[in-house]
Amino acid sequence: MSIDLVVRGGMVADGTGGPLRRADVAISADRIVAVGEVPPTSCQELSAEGAVVAPGFINVLSHAYDTLQLDPRGLSDLYQGVTTEVFGEGFSMGPVSGEMGEIIDAEPLPSGVRRNWPRLNDFLDHLAMTGVGPNIASFVGAHNLRMIHAGADNRALTEEELSSACRILDDELTAGALGVASALIYSPGSYASTAELTAYAKVLAQHDALYISHIRNEADRLLDAIDELIDIARVTYTRAEVYHIKASGRQNWPAMSKAIDKIEAARLSGLSVSADIYPYEAGGTLLSACIPPQFHEGGRVALLTRLAEPGTRAAIKTSITHPGADWENLYLGSGGASGILMLGGIEPDVGGRTLAEISTDRGDPDPIDTLLDLVTADPDLLATYFEMTEENIHLALQSPWVSICSDSEASPAEAPFNEAPTHPRAYGAFARVLGPYVRAGVLPLEDAVRRMTSLPAENLRLLDRGQVRVGAFADLAVFEPEAVKDLATYREPHCYATGMRHVLINGAIAFQDGLPTGRLAGRALRRGGSYEG
Repeated sequence: MSIDLVVRGGMVADGTGGPLRRADVAISADRIVAVGEVPPTSCQELSAEGAVVAPGFINVLSHAYDTLQLDPRGLSDLYQGVTTEVFGEGFSMGPVSGEMGEIIDAEPLPSGVRRNWPRLNDFLDHLAMTGVGPNIASFVGAHNLRMIHAGADNRALTEEELSSACRILDDELTAGALGVASALIYSPGSYASTAELTAYAKVLAQHDALYISHIRNEADRLLDAIDELIDIARVTYTRAEVYHIKASGRQNWPAMSKAIDKIEAARLSGLSVSADIYPYEAGGTLLSACIPPQFHEGGRVALLTRLAEPGTRAAIKTSITHPGADWENLYLGSGGASGILMLGGIEPDVGGRTLAEISTDRGDPDPIDTLLDLVTADPDLLATYFEMTEENIHLALQSPWVSICSDSEASPAEAPFNEAPTHPRAYGAFARVLGPYVRAGVLPLEDAVRRMTSLPAENLRLLDRGQVRVGAFADLAVFEPEAVKDLATYREPHCYATGMRHVLINGAIAFQDGLPTGRLAGRALRRGGSYEG
């Protein structure tokens, strides 16, 4: 047996949730060839004494598609043991054509970033061929399927357009896309009817692909939104997953247990329904998401035009002050301006301050005026929304079908990246679960590892990933369980997690003795297989 590398003397958490066992792990090229007692060899060895050896972690919801084009190492996730980044929430880098191409090209992007790719694999293969640290995979964005035909218009797709969208989807799934990902609180995704999503799901069922969704409402109508996803799964026999499951808004916190009960009941009925979570009490998205979707129709320029028209601006203000009848009101769900923390942008002295503080300093009697002024000045301004509760995070983490995500980019804590606004989950989501939550007894270490490895690998149909076993790809995370900790905070988010000793990606050492090596061994992964770009 040819051996290139041995990870020696660790306690193996194999990803299945089974008990830890002391074992060496031998690797040849990109595969694991032995797990057990490996005799001394002359090849390179990494010490895992006093550490746990686990499969590399899979980030089910990543937005690293831009940052990996600018810095391919993905360090904020690498320091946590993440070896695979999964893209596509609502929007994917491909397929892009028709009206969508014009809209994407009109958006300001950093130099070196491209979001307009004719096919999804064009992007994945490009990133892999030019060199990328983590493995990469993607869903097809439901935004894309709609925008290719209808742009940013709020209308139903015609029968011909929907048939075309389904053909495009079928082609992408045949090429290995993981499934379809929708984001139904954001325009233009919010314009999609259940019938449109069901049409996509019927195509998914033919490929054993996954429908995954930022559901239509995580607040007042959470249970209705869960029902929509479950109904789509039931009607089409499609596997389905809820992105970052939560109950937003204090008045809705009791609904979390009911949402979990609904999913449990669906699973007991034979449906394959799952969820993922980031372990924080605040979500993060654009401040402009506080504005109802109908005012976003036509895209960014149309929104700014409406904000500049006094009568329409007044209508927007009125809408924000009332619970949404057909949209999720993030402003009210956060308890108003004091529950919204700005992450920073082009406006000076905004980052790290609440909307209420900014409004007071500006002398605005109504913080919603401040909100609209900030969006007008910077449509890409990011904010965190304190809508969730720690107890509900525990409920989710104690549900065996919930995996882990960051819902963020993957950046180095270096200039200029550390000057950009971000949520602490970008640097801490996996370490927070693996360290503080495990040590607090919220879930056992072996199960925490399973949530980050074999569970998402099975849901995503990533073959030979997510387990430490003979024949599996050598994606490994070696960590010191008592030292794993997230250090990123809302006001100081650019802080690497601690406790990771080594990380291997496809048998290459990407992180050794607590530091990145610079090796770029990531590959473009497809559903049902694994291929290099």
